[in-house]
Amino acid sequence: MSTKPKSARELLGWLWKGYLRRHMPLLGIAMVFMFIQGAMVGAVSYMMQPMFDEVLVKGNTQALGWVSIAFLVIFSIRGAAGVVQKVVLSRIAQLTAAHLRLDLLKRLIRQDISFHQTHPPGYLIQRVQSDVKAVNNVWRAIVTGAGRDAFSLVFLLAIAIKVDWMWTAIMLIGAPVILIPIGISLRYVRRKASTARDLGASLATRLDEVFHGIIPIKLNNLEHYQTDRFEASTNTFVHSEVRAAFGSAMITGMIDVMAGVGFMGVLLYGGSEIISGEKTVGQFMSFFTAIGLAFDPLRRLAGVGGIWQVAAAALERIKELLDAPILLLSPDKPVAAPSGLPDVALRDVTLRYGEATVLSGLNLRAEAGKTTALVGASGAGKSTIFNLLTRLVDPQAGSVLVGGVAVQDMALKGLRDLYSVVSQESLLFDETLIENILLGRKDVSQERLKEVLDAAHVSDFLDKFPDGLNTLVGPRGSALSGGQRQRVVIARALLRDSPILLLDEATSALDAHSEKVVQGALDRLSGGRTTLVIAHRLSTIRNADKIVVMDRGQVVDEGSHDDLLARGGIYADLYRLQFQDGKTVIDPEGAAALIPHAEPDIKATQTSWLRRVGSRLFG
Repeated sequence: MSTKPKSARELLGWLWKGYLRRHMPLLGIAMVFMFIQGAMVGAVSYMMQPMFDEVLVKGNTQALGWVSIAFLVIFSIRGAAGVVQKVVLSRIAQLTAAHLRLDLLKRLIRQDISFHQTHPPGYLIQRVQSDVKAVNNVWRAIVTGAGRDAFSLVFLLAIAIKVDWMWTAIMLIGAPVILIPIGISLRYVRRKASTARDLGASLATRLDEVFHGIIPIKLNNLEHYQTDRFEASTNTFVHSEVRAAFGSAMITGMIDVMAGVGFMGVLLYGGSEIISGEKTVGQFMSFFTAIGLAFDPLRRLAGVGGIWQVAAAALERIKELLDAPILLLSPDKPVAAPSGLPDVALRDVTLRYGEATVLSGLNLRAEAGKTTALVGASGAGKSTIFNLLTRLVDPQAGSVLVGGVAVQDMALKGLRDLYSVVSQESLLFDETLIENILLGRKDVSQERLKEVLDAAHVSDFLDKFPDGLNTLVGPRGSALSGGQRQRVVIARALLRDSPILLLDEATSALDAHSEKVVQGALDRLSGGRTTLVIAHRLSTIRNADKIVVMDRGQVVDEGSHDDLLARGGIYADLYRLQFQDGKTVIDPEGAAALIPHAEPDIKATQTSWLRRVGSRLFG
């Protein structure tokens, strides 16, 4: 948020140039019909004088006919003009809101990971949905006020002045007095509206967290805890909204007080003129009608100020999101992505998040067409390497190369087309199975699709669903089991057929049977590709061509499974920690070699190497 609020001129100017100006032809049509509607309101007050003086007082039967027809024509034209301008304005409003939401989504979806870490989903949803709606409402109120109500007010005041300028001056005598209180009220409304918008975003964020975490909430009996927290936030939000509404209501209330003072003055001054015969009843009724009708648009015009202050808070946040710089962009003159089967290399890479160093002078190479596994404690920097390769983040120092080409020199689309990614978070969209696999592709033949489904073992469970591939998977794939979701993601990766495969704990959350099925699909997927694997289950990577051991953002060892075990160190300690059984460490894959303990005292031995593990992993 900016420390200094932007002025109304700045915000309206930005909204006009960016979104409203493109609808000038439609807006022009709406203004014409607003003018007609405003003129007809003035005509109603004008016709009051002949209706009272000629028809009701003098009893002129000839005037009765033309006055009646005149009223019919006036109200018919007013009704038709009102319909046209409302329909046109509604179209402009909806198009403007749609363009604004689309621009917000386009901008936000291109932001880097650090941006989305500091702007939670609920906050962004509030900006895209509720704030755009608030802006949409206010501009409609402003255009309607500036058009229909302003035209009506001009015509009505013109009729009032024509009847008697002195009466009009007396009627408006209180206007200057309320200008300062109205200005104070407008600033008050903006402050409270800004607070309410922030609280609304917090509520949306809390709801997003509650619904995404519904299972742990139930398992830990947190229903009352979460609802109490939400209730407290809601009460604060309601308090701010009511205060903002109070400020807006005060503005229109002051207009009503001014109207009361003015009417009292006109009755005292003008009543004596009517009694003395200087003015007719028809003149008074024409004036009274004009002023009476004028206070409705005047009240709405004053209310627009309050509505604008509410929307200005929303508009400021929208503009800040649209103005937020996009840090990760394709270069102006991108280098073509490497063809064939590329290798991957990181050279002297340093990456920091704020003051925390994640990678420090890291050097790593994954050979083309081979499988390289990354092993290490949580926080060692393994997933960060994947983020660097796919350019979700950029390093502060060093270079990241794919096929000898720096990732920052390639177009983002070309770079990311090189990868297929399967992670432990098998994200599916709330669409059908087939849509989650194709992801919008239209060029996949039935033969190719069947081949992918069979290879990923998706075909194994399709007959369990009556709708087959047209089965809705539910929010985040909740209608499927963990193993089924992983197989869908693997099918998606197979269909991409990218030369580099990134596997991030792809089987860590699965049961033994699902892990075996998914691991088989992953083995087929990795064939003929440059593969990088992150795994805590060492049994899944013992056959990797190279295992890279990481600690505190650096590569501390690398080699084959057997070499690393023979050398001892972090990998051997991790392996023993996972597969320890009495005096020997059982090879989970049934390898012939067993790893004996040097110490006869098992308890002492366990204590010794656990200390070594703790020392190396956690300092």
